[in-house]
Amino acid sequence: VQLQASGGGLVQAGGSLRLSCKPLGRTFRWAVMGWFRQAPGKQREFVATINWSGSNQYYVEAVKGRFTISRDNAENTVYLQMNSLKPEDTAVYYCATTQNSYSDYSQRWVYDYWGQGTLVTVSS
Repeated sequence: VQLQASGGGLVQAGGSLRLSCKPLGRTFRWAVMGWFRQAPGKQREFVATINWSGSNQYYVEAVKGRFTISRDNAENTVYLQMNSLKPEDTAVYYCATTQNSYSDYSQRWVYDYWGQGTLVTVSS
């Protein structure tokens, strides 16, 4: 499964961006979707995850209240709305998916497929 992430760019602190992720050539209706990010010189870290119905979302503490993960199964797309962006949000953002069941979707290893990443740069 190939995931296509888009929507990154350069924004000033306090601004907003919306990232999108869409699997190419396959529906992901029954899959859990996640967003991770990797800042320069740092390990890839969990940002947010959403279940297949969209009824449950989970966020890393650093983005709670600022980021919103959502999905449109009819459009086969998952989104990450990022508001009140901070310079420390600067990173390459990756979407990922799995159809397996786990108790913790904040771990990188549970995801089977990853997108190519989209760069978000927040200037101060």
